[in-house]
Amino acid sequence: MFEIAELSQLDVIRTHPLVRSRILAEVDGLPIWELSIGSEEEQVPTLGLYAGIHGNERIGSQVLLAWLEHTLSCLAWDSSLQDRLKKMRIVSIPLINVTGLQQGTRATSKGIDLMRNAPIDAQEPYVWPLAGQKVSRFLPWYRGRTLAPESQALIDSVMQAHQKANFMMAMDLHSGFGANDRLWFPYAAHRMPPPHLAEAVALCDLFNQNYPLHDFYKIEPQSIHYTTHGDLWDYLYDKANTVNGSLLLPYTLEMGSWLWLRKNPRQFFQRFGLFHPMLPHRLRRVLRQHWTILDFLMRATADYEHWVPDELSRMSLHQAGIERWYRS
Repeated sequence: MFEIAELSQLDVIRTHPLVRSRILAEVDGLPIWELSIGSEEEQVPTLGLYAGIHGNERIGSQVLLAWLEHTLSCLAWDSSLQDRLKKMRIVSIPLINVTGLQQGTRATSKGIDLMRNAPIDAQEPYVWPLAGQKVSRFLPWYRGRTLAPESQALIDSVMQAHQKANFMMAMDLHSGFGANDRLWFPYAAHRMPPPHLAEAVALCDLFNQNYPLHDFYKIEPQSIHYTTHGDLWDYLYDKANTVNGSLLLPYTLEMGSWLWLRKNPRQFFQRFGLFHPMLPHRLRRVLRQHWTILDFLMRATADYEHWVPDELSRMSLHQAGIERWYRS
């Protein structure tokens, strides 16, 4: 049986008069919806927001849907928001792994872990089977033999949005790692710095300078903690940034669910308890806590020309990123 709270919210949002929606794919009869808000012009800055890649991490979908509903409500009266969305676009898939949500599992109904499914292999060292395995769908972190339809839907959506953008940032909402909220950027397959490390430093500094009280986020490359095969954002980052002159900067919000477990150990025995805040007051706190970062990303995307480093500053920012995250 579906956990339908977020699905009913999705239905309300996708029928909003300011939202354009389409079905990207159907899996076991269940639709994967893409939503678009803002300018329909070609070559405008684009923010991509995605959630629900793991079916048991439903909090990501709930945070994203709550923020989308908030943003659409503000559009009715906020002229500055109206002006901003006239010059940019938001593209979103609030729930990607529809069968995983239905079954309450991380993987899809075919047993595929979507974040191990892309055609990309990790460089050693990595830990098996955490890094992804092709032995059996009945073991965790199964990579699959081919791209799952859910993965293909995400890839198609991101690449089409990127093709129409002169700049694109993406945020993928997850939960489950550690007791801190983290903002991860590529790579996951190896520990080498990404080509756009300078942009990662610039965005990190921009956020920290403007939101000093939101220092509960740890901004860092994923590979600091572990490396994996088949990361969809590694694949999309490399693919998109070799297609045209437009830039794609992907981030993952990894909400630290271990903190929720520590505060409420009983939820360990509940269906979604490992990756979801079960107590009502804690759920409300998490839902509102991350609106600031989503608002910030929208504003930073719309006005990217004011903070993306130029050629003169790229080298010093790149070196600062090496010192900050890679020197050890």
